Amino acid sequence: MILEIRHLQLVLAVAEHGTLTQAARHLHLTQSALSHQLLQLEGRLRLPLFHRLGKRMVPTPAGERLLQSARRVVPDLVQAEEALRSQAAGRTAVIRLSTECYTCYHWLPPVLAPFRAHYPDIDVQIVPDATRNPVAALLDGRIDLGIVHSEEPDPRLRYFPLFTDEMVLATAPWHRLARRSQVRPADLATEHLITYDLPPSASSVVRDFLTQDGVSPARVSGIQLTEAIIEMTKAGVGVTILARWAVQPHLDAGTLAAVRLGRSGLTRQWHAVVLDRQPPAYLRRFIEMLAAGPSSLRDGLEVSA
Repeated sequence: MILEIRHLQLVLAVAEHGTLTQAARHLHLTQSALSHQLLQLEGRLRLPLFHRLGKRMVPTPAGERLLQSARRVVPDLVQAEEALRSQAAGRTAVIRLSTECYTCYHWLPPVLAPFRAHYPDIDVQIVPDATRNPVAALLDGRIDLGIVHSEEPDPRLRYFPLFTDEMVLATAPWHRLARRSQVRPADLATEHLITYDLPPSASSVVRDFLTQDGVSPARVSGIQLTEAIIEMTKAGVGVTILARWAVQPHLDAGTLAAVRLGRSGLTRQWHAVVLDRQPPAYLRRFIEMLAAGPSSLRDGLEVSA
């Protein structure tokens, strides 16, 4: 292409200031340098861009056409550059994130509020479509941050430990398993399991617990809404496996019971995962706030050091 951004800036300056002297002063050039650049551009285009009327410069039809484009393109490029400079300085940016578990979206809002107080121009966007596989979305460039409870060995990924939580069997208070201190996989062989994933083996947590004894629940229902799963469990329609902090308000209210999975319990170690070896300051700060754990849920989380 013949045209460059400097050519558009030149045409704008000459048209707006009307003389080469004033345009050169605006562009921080000498008049001779500006005149040479204009003659060179007209020579390459093989068209005059300005009528020389004494000291005044008046656009020709070709100059008017180029001026229309310059008035549209140059401001857009200036705004884009300012936005990129601001992002590089950490003043404005977008964090697109997804988690490996639907329940995690419940503790994100308490973290987002204080983060926005520190970084009001950083837009945090949740990408729920990537929930089933945040790492794949990260590698595809669809998100900037994944919150996961499993690590994949990949040199392109960098993991930051966040916290651990405990998975429990949640039941109605009057359910036959509600008073147990623990349950084994075999105890669920006759139960109706309500879960996010179908088949249950799609969930690594459920898979790790149930398949150790080769057990399959008598019936499985898949529901994507945590609230619906909890309400069905309260009503005794079935049982579910959720993080303790997710059901803690219902345990406190006595509308649900929680039973340990196995003798030692089943815990998950959560990590933040990013692509950059050195993430920008605003992203590091967001990860630090995630690692601290939301205050309203801290009793149900073990914060990583």
